[in-house]
Amino acid sequence: MLEPPKFIENDCYNGSRTFTWLADMVGLSVDLVNFLICQISALFLASLFRSVLHPSKVSSKLRHTFALSVGLAFGYFCFGQQAIHIAGLPAICYIVIRTQDPRIVQRAVLLVAMSYLLCVHLMRQLYDYGSYALDITGPLMIITQKVTSLAFSIHDGFVRGDEELTKAQQYHAIRKMPSALEYFSYVWHFQSILAGPLVFYKDYIEFVEGYNLLSSPSGNGNLENNKREVVLEPSPTKAVIRKVVGSLVCAFIFMKFVKIYPVKDMKEDDFLNNTSMIYKYWYAMMATTCIRFKYYHAWLLADAICNNSGLGFTGYDKDGNPKWDLISNINVLSFEFSTNMRDAINNWNCGTNRWLRTLVYERVPKQYGTLLTFALSAVWHGFYPGYYLTFATGAVVVTAARTGRRLFRHRFQSTQVTRMFYDILTCLITRVVLGYATFPFVLLEFMGSIKLYLRFYLCLHIISLVTIFILPKFIRGERRLRTSNGNGNVQPAGSGNVKDAVTTNGESAAALTAGNDLNEDREEDKHAQRKVNTSTHLQPAATLQNTTEQQPTEQSNNVNLRPRPQQLQAHLEKKPMSRCARDAVSVPHDQCEMDQLSSKLKEKIEAETKNIEEFIDKTVTETVSGIVEFKNDLMRDIEFPKLKLPGSNGGISLDSSTGVGLRKRNISSIHDNGTDPGNAPAEAEENGAAFLKKEIEVINAVVQQAVPAVLSNGHAK
Repeated sequence: MLEPPKFIENDCYNGSRTFTWLADMVGLSVDLVNFLICQISALFLASLFRSVLHPSKVSSKLRHTFALSVGLAFGYFCFGQQAIHIAGLPAICYIVIRTQDPRIVQRAVLLVAMSYLLCVHLMRQLYDYGSYALDITGPLMIITQKVTSLAFSIHDGFVRGDEELTKAQQYHAIRKMPSALEYFSYVWHFQSILAGPLVFYKDYIEFVEGYNLLSSPSGNGNLENNKREVVLEPSPTKAVIRKVVGSLVCAFIFMKFVKIYPVKDMKEDDFLNNTSMIYKYWYAMMATTCIRFKYYHAWLLADAICNNSGLGFTGYDKDGNPKWDLISNINVLSFEFSTNMRDAINNWNCGTNRWLRTLVYERVPKQYGTLLTFALSAVWHGFYPGYYLTFATGAVVVTAARTGRRLFRHRFQSTQVTRMFYDILTCLITRVVLGYATFPFVLLEFMGSIKLYLRFYLCLHIISLVTIFILPKFIRGERRLRTSNGNGNVQPAGSGNVKDAVTTNGESAAALTAGNDLNEDREEDKHAQRKVNTSTHLQPAATLQNTTEQQPTEQSNNVNLRPRPQQLQAHLEKKPMSRCARDAVSVPHDQCEMDQLSSKLKEKIEAETKNIEEFIDKTVTETVSGIVEFKNDLMRDIEFPKLKLPGSNGGISLDSSTGVGLRKRNISSIHDNGTDPGNAPAEAEENGAAFLKKEIEVINAVVQQAVPAVLSNGHAK
């Protein structure tokens, strides 16, 4: 798969060979052709699943049955007899889930699933070493993520209290044991059986039963008779087209450039001995970049399949556009232009990041979080030595990057020019570090990787170790401010039963996604200030997403942070805060338990609120302009109180510009009652003013009823 178009036919491939003729025609191996046929078929079947098998038209049991049947068919078509493992692993884990105590079920399932997966990894490594042909280990890795995350969610729901859980764990906690149909549908559904992404059990069940799309926006309570507006389901067409096109572009780039920078050349003696170190760096960086586009292609296409079936909706942004990033596995541009290793890891394989965070980082002692997270990630991938070299190197450079950021970043924040220079410099450095750290992952071999590292003189390893252990002794880093509870103790803001406040030194509960660096400084927590206090799927989330990095000069004025009203109320009532899928998502929808209060976030919210208010004022003015003009006309009539009745002395008639019809009604009533004409102007003014006041009150009520209609369109909170 690494050197198209001359793919070597793999004799160990057990899948269907029906389309061998097509593989020969296009110059691809038959396993890749089968994979593409299944994914393209899944894309069209997803549209059928969303329309014909809509939850309002058919039962959830039919949707479950269809999803798992198609998934099994794809598995057998692509892997042949190896598909028995697709059935074997989840079947054994389901028996464990149904028979083991919920207090230990998560450990039992993790042990069984990982043991089964590692056995298959080892078998594959023995009979087909170093091959990139499509095999059963890929789907088994996804299934392992599903069954283990389900087991941990069952443990959280049956054993642990809400006060012990993070916001993501609270949302994903399962308090009802899944039936066999629900379980196997979740494991085998066709949208993600071949290439992912990981879908958590609760999100999948809500999707099948239709609850993820049929939510109603909040803010309609003031409408007449307390009726809610009809909410149309969002269309995923734009998101699907965008991701499919992106997938095709990535496939083209991979096919075009992988021939120029083949990975195998990095093992050749001629490359090692007859090229300069700079060229070696360049080649490693370009070769790994080309390989990444293969994963971009597969993940974007898989994400498009899920979206086309209606899976992945997370609500609307501030402009009312639907967002389909609940289970997105990759953010291509964010990864390629990341300015540090933390951002790069956050935007790569987001589903696996969420899985590793849920299983490891949030549940182990914080001092071991990084190491154990990288260790599980390496074991999950298999036994190739290159995996372990990559993750070991990654753990070192991530720690060094965090330390270096704290030592140097604040020195470049004085002007816009220096900030831009720092961002460009760190972006380029991150590209070099990624090539240096990840080439063993694609090279796979231990000695080949070690030889190339020796040609690099282990320079980045040495620089990383110096940055971690020596530089902090000579260079003063940025001062980190923490939240105090008033007694001198460092506590998260809004501390109580919900662990979603401020990340403190050594207590970053989820700052590490798949082995991310510990976010000990508040500068690196800017991405954690997202998706806060969302009550429904349709609540705008983008107003909290564009938080900028806080300047050191601003930090000194924002030490005392206070809990949100929602947090304080949840703490007093000892009830969990409202939770939704948006709270529990990660990439960029995946760090919900890291929500923090900071002055920068507050300023951003205030700015966005002001923009929303201006938009509402403009919209209301345009919508009810006729009513407002009528109201202004009535108010201007009060400025002409001196009127003469028809037939009185002088015989002067009412001027039409003063509102004849309205004033005739009031004045005629006075005249008919026999009131003294001399007092008519004053009484007419008094009664007319009372009538105008009543009319204005009615108009105000109409305007107040129109405002919720404007608010409910998704543009405002």
